[in-house]
Amino acid sequence: MLSNQRILTRFILALTLTAGLQWAGAQTADQSGTNAAVSPADAAWKEVVKVSRPPMPPPEWQAKRPTPEEVEVFKKEQGELAGQAADKAKAFYTTYPTHPKATEAHKKEYEMLGFAVRLGNTNRTAALETAEQERLSDPTLSEDDRYGMRFQAVQRAMMVKPPENEKEAAAAEEKAGRTLIKEFPKRPGGYQMLMAAASQSDEATARRLAKEILAMNPPEGAKAAAEGLLRKFDSVGKPLPIKYTAVDGRDVDVTKLNGKVVLVDFWATWCGPCVAELPHVKAAYDKLHAKGFEIVGISFDSDKAKLETFVAENEMKWPQFFDGKAWQNKFGQEYGINSIPAMWLVDKKGNLRDMNGRDGLEEKHAEMQKRLEQVRDVGEKWFSLTEEEKERERAIWDA
Repeated sequence: MLSNQRILTRFILALTLTAGLQWAGAQTADQSGTNAAVSPADAAWKEVVKVSRPPMPPPEWQAKRPTPEEVEVFKKEQGELAGQAADKAKAFYTTYPTHPKATEAHKKEYEMLGFAVRLGNTNRTAALETAEQERLSDPTLSEDDRYGMRFQAVQRAMMVKPPENEKEAAAAEEKAGRTLIKEFPKRPGGYQMLMAAASQSDEATARRLAKEILAMNPPEGAKAAAEGLLRKFDSVGKPLPIKYTAVDGRDVDVTKLNGKVVLVDFWATWCGPCVAELPHVKAAYDKLHAKGFEIVGISFDSDKAKLETFVAENEMKWPQFFDGKAWQNKFGQEYGINSIPAMWLVDKKGNLRDMNGRDGLEEKHAEMQKRLEQVRDVGEKWFSLTEEEKERERAIWDA
């Protein structure tokens, strides 16, 4: 799972990129009349567009990950600027209510207030809620816009009191998901929230949520995700029928790797935590491969050339699955993988034994080896017993 810090940084970068693209579009549209006389109203609109564009993150962030303190400072600045942009938009449609851009100014005010609150400018919460209610009461508001607004609203409600642990996070996701499903039963957002809650819950709760989703006649994507989650849980203790031809041409069949402990690594080159985990995975492979340890990679990449280059540069010796479908990856869909990195361990009998292979990999390999030896020792001792001794052993177990 991505950490809160990484999620926040990615959100800020995505926010500024989106705003930059919107700004670029607005600039292109406005520049068509550069040589014509600009009215006060048009000049005011240009100013609204200008201030709605947040500054890009510091260039040094591209080479070095910012500290939490740096991110907080940037967030605060962005939140203030977004609030100021909302004020400009409101001033525009108040001053020029019949201008062709007045409706767009209403929308921009709402968007900027939403950005401000999400970036921590809670002084703008009341204004956001007022703007939200005004827009929702508009009978001309499209279904898509209404859904988008409600989706953002339930997400915002989740963050009023940020969860302190996974249990609280799951409860918040579940509550928000149910709210959204009640209002928009044919939209995917609510079901995605329930699946997010399931991924942070114990197996019993996750199974319950998945079965509830399936009983709701959800959109196809949500149905496939719920079915995959149930299939994943049902796979534990059973052979794992993962079979493919790797990008380097090797044939892979996990069911034919009996006698070896196998790590199934669901990952992607674009996944920061996956890349951060790579040195540990390589170290385990180098240390344990000679002892009967294998890795099979399931890549969630969409660019085959990039994957091949990354694998070569990082000397990843194990085979990689690739179908170019990213999150729609064949095995990801089949086994309900909704976050990466995900690492599963298959024991020497070919059965899926552990779906949290990231933790204590070397120790788990040793434990599986130990268990196998114990089973072998018991078997050898059993066959050396006389029939009378076997009867005594059976009596002890039956008791």
